[in-house]
Amino acid sequence: MVIPNHVAIILDGNGRWAKKKGMPRTYGHIKGCDNLEKICGVAKDLGVKYLTVYAFSTENWKRSKEEVDGLMKLFRNYMKKCLKISAENKMRVRVIGDPTAFDEDLQQKIKELEEYSRQFDELHFQIALNYGSRDEIRRAVTALAEDVKRGELEPEGITEDTISGYLDTRGLPDPDLLIRTSGEERLSNFLMWQLAYTEFYFTDVEWPDFDKENFVKAIEKYNQRDRRYGGVKEESHV
Repeated sequence: MVIPNHVAIILDGNGRWAKKKGMPRTYGHIKGCDNLEKICGVAKDLGVKYLTVYAFSTENWKRSKEEVDGLMKLFRNYMKKCLKISAENKMRVRVIGDPTAFDEDLQQKIKELEEYSRQFDELHFQIALNYGSRDEIRRAVTALAEDVKRGELEPEGITEDTISGYLDTRGLPDPDLLIRTSGEERLSNFLMWQLAYTEFYFTDVEWPDFDKENFVKAIEKYNQRDRRYGGVKEESHV
């Protein structure tokens, strides 16, 4: 079985999962966070080198104050816990998105985690926080335009690689496989530039219940795709 080099996951369904159990949405986020720790280990064991997850979008600020406050508390705790997870999995952690919207203490925790984990390279783990692909592209275009204005870049010399170098994911390979849990089948403003040639896998399983078996199913489906021409491989008739 061919293991995708880079897997991206939209972590969806925490709130619905909790509601089915008669629990508040924050309970679902806590369990979803616990599951993320497990899936990092699964990804590494399977041989995935890059794992990128969509944890908090720029649109998520519109949720109730109670839910957003709960998520911020969860992120603070997770950043601390992630130091241990990073060491256990020899995992380099990188946050993509615009962290400047977060409180100073959370921004500092992000910096400490990124700096500490820089020594590892067995698994590259990217967490999208306050991330939106349109916002990422807007920030990239702004920085690119400033460099053109300063004379550091000629407009006619701008290539796709140039643009990729201004994105939050600069230096990372594009995802080979995107997984979205909980039944939705849209990108929701996630990695729109980077997913141009990525295979998509959608499952009705909600994120807290997404386990190794489900991960392997996604990779098996990925293996049925013809990466050279796109689409699903034709069955051979012997």
